[in-house]
Amino acid sequence: MEIWINPACSKCRSALTLLDAEGADYTVRKYLEDVPSAEEIRGVLDRLGLEPWDITRTGEAVAKELGVKEWGREAGDRERWIEALSAHPKLIQRPIITADDGTAVVGRSEEAVRDALGRG
Repeated sequence: MEIWINPACSKCRSALTLLDAEGADYTVRKYLEDVPSAEEIRGVLDRLGLEPWDITRTGEAVAKELGVKEWGREAGDRERWIEALSAHPKLIQRPIITADDGTAVVGRSEEAVRDALGRG
């Protein structure tokens, strides 16, 4: 499994602590440094079963500058959101854990991290 983190994020650090305590085998991706491509974001969204606006941190300064809260949330708007997430990775909700079974979770709670662990 892989976990996308921002080391400055307390929820990311908590997820890593739990993964370590459970002896999980995982790879860390510091997504602000190793920025996911639009294609990778599409893949993670498919694994999450979510839309890009579902994983966008709309409270970030760059989100306010871009005006994302006013953007449409229809199928035709999807690529605009994905491109924004790739161009401004700080907008991506974290941590995101991709499980070996092909699914993913946004691991903001202990329950979500444990869910990912259960998926392998």
